Amino acid sequence: QVQLVESGGGLVQAGGSLRLSCAASGRTSSNYPMAWFRQAPGKEREFVAGVNWRGSSTSYADSVKGRFTISRENALNTVYLQMNSLKPEDTAVYYCAARSQIYGTAYYPRADYNYWGQGTQVTVSS
Repeated sequence: QVQLVESGGGLVQAGGSLRLSCAASGRTSSNYPMAWFRQAPGKEREFVAGVNWRGSSTSYADSVKGRFTISRENALNTVYLQMNSLKPEDTAVYYCAARSQIYGTAYYPRADYNYWGQGTQVTVSS
């Protein structure tokens, strides 16, 4: 079993930055691929960024490429999402996800992630 706890959300002005953290617990969580998703009101949950088990490969949604960076520190069982140049359309609840596949890759469809955090709210004001 893997537990995921997100932190770092908040209110920021457009053009600002935030860094989200996701602390994972579980025996093999450091070997699992991880990702960030987000869900805005009235919209489906969408993929934002993913990272493979080693942190050597990443994947991003087109809407965040060049602005967001996903990284992980396996010694701390933590995944980060650095968000720069934030826009009002980035406002959403951000969720951390893990897929229980040893040595997995940077991207999977949403349904393939089987562990989820409770989410952290990010609000970007214009």
